[in-house]
Amino acid sequence: MESHTPTTKNTTAFFAQSALAFGIALLTMLIAIFYLPADPWPKAFLALGTLFLTTSSFSLAKCVRDAQESQYVVSRLDQARVERILADHDPWKEVA
Repeated sequence: MESHTPTTKNTTAFFAQSALAFGIALLTMLIAIFYLPADPWPKAFLALGTLFLTTSSFSLAKCVRDAQESQYVVSRLDQARVERILADHDPWKEVA
């Protein structure tokens, strides 16, 4: 029986680029809110909205990843069941 493990498709450079882009985007958004010519309350509202959007994006990404991983486990179990049935099947065995 061969083992199929999920392989990571992201390189270290891609991960670093994604993390850097995220950091720059979040930092520039917070700086833009800080320098916005407005009262403190609208700035605070926009900053909290930005932080809430950021944390909920992380949560959504984790949920999607968890769903994909659980789907992989289910498909591996199904594949193992089929392989066992095929291994136990003897086409020359007489039916009683």
